[in-house]
Amino acid sequence: MPTATTTRAARLGALAFIVRPAYIATEVITAAATTGGYSFVTDSVSKLGEVGFSDGYSSPHHEVMNGSFVGFGVLMAGGAWLSNKELGPWVTGLLVISGASSVATGLAPLDQDATLHAIAATPLFVAQPLALALLGPRLKHTQPRLAKALLATGVVTAGAAVGFILAPEGSASGALERLALWPVLFGLAGWAWGQRRAGVS
Repeated sequence: MPTATTTRAARLGALAFIVRPAYIATEVITAAATTGGYSFVTDSVSKLGEVGFSDGYSSPHHEVMNGSFVGFGVLMAGGAWLSNKELGPWVTGLLVISGASSVATGLAPLDQDATLHAIAATPLFVAQPLALALLGPRLKHTQPRLAKALLATGVVTAGAAVGFILAPEGSASGALERLALWPVLFGLAGWAWGQRRAGVS
């Protein structure tokens, strides 16, 4: 039987996932200050975190974006760790890896070391879809609609991640990257909201 401490931890973990969609606001704020015609469709999220001036772009609020990668990565890893009983070991592990990847991405801006940045960011695009694909079946008896939604989100984000990697620069790579990332925010927030409404027992 869960103790008050474990229940409190799970509720905090759920709250961490619920607030994570606010990440999108940091992209919008940073992009609004960026000079050089930044596009959410053709330009990568990482360009918002570039420290210097490159390819005609300048991101004066790059520290907001890189801080967001770190902060929301911590929320993901911490939320998963606190919700490990509800998520199960595999989903927890994948989300902790995803959070750590986000943190590392924020600490390695694209224009400072492109190779290191790619190494830091890659696990996020692999681990998140896998986590959703594994979380969905865990809910098929208790929350069948959410289970299907999470599984579908995992498939869509995995496909978008592959598309982002293969898309030539200057195409719709920015839109594909966001399709690989943003739905995960809402999928996990939806799961967490259901956990809190159920009392996370």
